[in-house]
Amino acid sequence: MAFPFQASRLNKIPKYLFAELDKLKIEFETKTKQKIIDLGEGNPAFMPHQRIITELKRALKSPTNHRYPSYQGKIEMRTAIAKWYKKRFNVELNPETEVTVLIGSKEGIAHFIWAMIDKDDIAYVPSPSYPVYHNQILLSGGIPKFMPLFEQNDFLPYLSDIKPHKKLKLLCLNYPNNPTSAIAPYSFYQEIIKLAYKYGFYCCNDNVYSEIYYQNPPHSILEIPGAKECCIEFHSLSKSFSICGWRIGFAVGNHKLIKALINIKQNVDSGPFGAIQDASIVALNNYEQFAKKIRLQYKKRLTILVKGLQKLGWHCNMPPATFYLWCKIPFTEYKKNSLQFSYEILSKTGILITPGIGFGKHGEGYVRFSVIETEDKIKQVIERLSAVV
Repeated sequence: MAFPFQASRLNKIPKYLFAELDKLKIEFETKTKQKIIDLGEGNPAFMPHQRIITELKRALKSPTNHRYPSYQGKIEMRTAIAKWYKKRFNVELNPETEVTVLIGSKEGIAHFIWAMIDKDDIAYVPSPSYPVYHNQILLSGGIPKFMPLFEQNDFLPYLSDIKPHKKLKLLCLNYPNNPTSAIAPYSFYQEIIKLAYKYGFYCCNDNVYSEIYYQNPPHSILEIPGAKECCIEFHSLSKSFSICGWRIGFAVGNHKLIKALINIKQNVDSGPFGAIQDASIVALNNYEQFAKKIRLQYKKRLTILVKGLQKLGWHCNMPPATFYLWCKIPFTEYKKNSLQFSYEILSKTGILITPGIGFGKHGEGYVRFSVIETEDKIKQVIERLSAVV
């Protein structure tokens, strides 16, 4: 007798991009016995600030932190988040109803989409984009509609792409953007809120890179008057404070949207480990000092990478935010096959970069570099590329 292997919904989604990159990495290192230089996944290698680690060690000794955490997160953590939002964005939040703590922003976004999208509901997502939006809409039975992001429009969606529909439920945004590194101006968010009121949809903004910027500090969509009626925003401490493995993030915004997200969480998981929440409070209370140091390191790395690639004939500029560099493939024969180009770079140089097609149809023709390695390693990347180019 043949047993069904898996739910049919899994057939709707492609293989997860970064899991496939991990496979490539293992295959290359096993075959060549060489260590690659990994500029693929956005997985920072910095150590957290010592004060954050010290607080984690202290919190580990608290008996209360070894019981199940609350689903919404400690009130002390939610209060720290609300204070940070007021200081950073001048947005008032009620820590009781408008803030929830997450086991990373990826978990929160996925669960939020499950809380909002019914069968055949329509949700708009950017293309290229982080795969979690598109994949979770498919898994929840919804219909994703793509908004192409083009360089000539500063990688912002054309709002004319958003069409009114009785089943339109959600708009997903991500600024500062992964993979393009674009930022959204205040005026863009104003137009989004006007459209949300006009068409009657909710908006979620993935703002996890808000503290990794090199020009003006990026905005929150919640800064726009009236945004809290229809918006939820996601953040992560992973990138800002180099604690990716700790799995800690949060969502803020409309109290009904927060409640819907919590309802899903209550039936799927729990809140983050209490000791990690305690350490995260220290991070938020000292965000200017801690995040600035990390930001300066990324800027140095990106500057080396951009200048080096420009000398090799690549067309790229210093990004305004994130630790990614989104580059057009400079060789004509690969402009419609970023996956093959990434394979070629890996096999000839031992450098792992991310093919643009992994972020959706409109990522084709591009590759993404993540400056998660040291300055010396970035210089090695340029040397290796110059040897084959």
